[in-house]
Amino acid sequence: MTEDEKTLLQAFQAAPVGIVLTEDRVIRACNDTFAALFGHPRAALTGQSFRLLYASDQEFDQIRDIGLAPLRDSGSYTDERLIRRQDGSQLWVRFRARTLTPDTPLARLVMSFAPLPRPAGPQIGLTPRERDVVDGLSRGATSKEIARRLALSPRTVEDVRARLLRKFEVRNATELLARLTGPGISG
Repeated sequence: MTEDEKTLLQAFQAAPVGIVLTEDRVIRACNDTFAALFGHPRAALTGQSFRLLYASDQEFDQIRDIGLAPLRDSGSYTDERLIRRQDGSQLWVRFRARTLTPDTPLARLVMSFAPLPRPAGPQIGLTPRERDVVDGLSRGATSKEIARRLALSPRTVEDVRARLLRKFEVRNATELLARLTGPGISG
């Protein structure tokens, strides 16, 4: 390995954001920051499907579908999202993706994940309770499931959900989640 290659590898590993290279949604390489964000040892992630990092198949598919059209159109996609860590906790991050294969965007993709100190964009106005409900909705949980996890009544969760729909002027949870992740910023 040349000195330049060693320097590049060192920069990749020490980057202040999580960086990952995937091929058809399988992790081929990632840096230590990415592994730490998700709470997994880096060596355990290489060769794993990105499905490992999502609570359900439905969430795994939804995330893919949100960014696929922009990746095809411009080669890149950006949003803010909740990620699920190995311990089950969630973290708001700025997500960026750039395809290396524009004709088949997911064939080879470079992504970065940068923790956000607080929700950005439309999420700034979320209360902690609203954030908990959005977290549940983003995982595809029902109001009853969210209520059980938060030790609340389903009616309380429904009230928070209704308040969120009014607050963001949307008709349903799907539109709410789309509004909170935004259309992304290509670049």
